Amino acid sequence: MTAAKLDLLQGTLDLMVLQTLTAMGPLHGYGIARRIEQVSGDKVFLNQGTIYASLVRLQQRGWISSAWGVSSNNRKAKFYSITKKGRKQLSEDAVNWQRLASVMSRVLGMQEGGEQ
Repeated sequence: MTAAKLDLLQGTLDLMVLQTLTAMGPLHGYGIARRIEQVSGDKVFLNQGTIYASLVRLQQRGWISSAWGVSSNNRKAKFYSITKKGRKQLSEDAVNWQRLASVMSRVLGMQEGGEQ
């Protein structure tokens, strides 16, 4: 991984996967990973182990479901979809991340001497 790639904070990948499935509909793991990389401007790189660990975790929590299908290149693939429980979790997590981003923006925007 190059220095230009970003390390993900714990929990961010799960949120990215849930949002990707919400926006794009059912996708296989490879498609989810490539879409996140594309949207990040290629600042995030996801290897197979990373994305599939997230998918297993999300499925165990009941936030996504899976079904076998055929990919665009005519191969058998497992397609993942967000569940109602996953949509609720995404909504809650998105609010928390927006709040955290706002706080970080204020903290990082502090000027020397404590003024903004």
